[in-house]
Amino acid sequence: MKKQSIIFSAFLAVLLVLTGCTKKDGAAQSASSQKAGGKIEFTDMVGRTVVLDGYAQTALAEEPATLRLYVYVAGTEKLIGVSEMEPKGSTGRPYAMAHPELQTMKVFGGNYSIQNFEQVLVAKPDVFFLYPDQVSTINRIQEQCNVPVVALDYGTGVIFDPKVYQSIELIGKCIGKEQRAKEVVDFMEACKKDLNDRTKDIPDSQKLTVYAGGLAWNGPHGIEGTRENYPLFEAVNAVNVVTGINKDGMVMVDKEKLLEWNPDVIFIDLGSIHLIQEDYNKNKAYYKSLKAFKEGRVYAQLPFVWCNENIDTAIADAYFIGKKIYPDKFKDIDPIKKADEIYKFLVGKELYNEFAPKVYGGFQDITFEALDKNTYLKEKK
Repeated sequence: MKKQSIIFSAFLAVLLVLTGCTKKDGAAQSASSQKAGGKIEFTDMVGRTVVLDGYAQTALAEEPATLRLYVYVAGTEKLIGVSEMEPKGSTGRPYAMAHPELQTMKVFGGNYSIQNFEQVLVAKPDVFFLYPDQVSTINRIQEQCNVPVVALDYGTGVIFDPKVYQSIELIGKCIGKEQRAKEVVDFMEACKKDLNDRTKDIPDSQKLTVYAGGLAWNGPHGIEGTRENYPLFEAVNAVNVVTGINKDGMVMVDKEKLLEWNPDVIFIDLGSIHLIQEDYNKNKAYYKSLKAFKEGRVYAQLPFVWCNENIDTAIADAYFIGKKIYPDKFKDIDPIKKADEIYKFLVGKELYNEFAPKVYGGFQDITFEALDKNTYLKEKK
């Protein structure tokens, strides 16, 4: 590591001379970019003070998490490159599916996130958006790249999280897209309000109990993979049978406990459906003992955790969940059309009919008939 550090330091010193990255050159850049709005000073999502010479005219986003939020605000405008991940495909990531040009952009190293800071130094983007890390790490990257680094954050709420909103607003502030950033936040808040307004006045005594199984967080899980604080259920005021176990985040519950809870409705994440298919083949009696399966109230939601949370897909899932639990309250909602409306607004393209076939067909009922046919062991189209 010491040897690599010495080599990079030598490279940096030489490059600063060769590329003219001196205070004089920086002053010239500042004078030029001031025309785009003058100096901009703000605090990023880890509490660092960041100063830009004006609206950024070129930008990089470190990884899918930051790139996704960037695309919500600006599409691919002003982007000068990506990590090595983007050319490999766009499966499961609506922002990438809607913008195939990401696959042909200049690559700045790093399998998942941009890691070739020497290339970043040479390219000199006006701003570099990073996922949150230790402040010392972010400061080190900023020094190595010699460009302003802005840390963004998703928070912990999956959807409708204030930190997501703040991050979106920061992107708008940096690149001169404040109005679009506001529109994105307003759109998300309108969805939040709509989902809540439709369901907030229903007494819990009149609601069906629900469970989310096979949630795909850090990979697929069996039916016992769930969450107590499941934001999609919270968005529609659903009665989650897992409430009360006092465990935050992704948890694996005992399958016998699920049988004890015996929820009225079960939602299965299609990112894990193949594991549930395999388990069903081994233990059909268990699944046939669950009320939701027996009564035909098991439904498939789109996987939304794919290189961090795809907020667009998560919101679409929330509408699908609401439709299934409270059909009378969502009479006017077609989940597929709603999904396309969300994708269109956030990433610029209707994607449901492109996305769904890649995940076992999208929104659907999960029936014994389909499971007996081993439908979910087939190769994805």
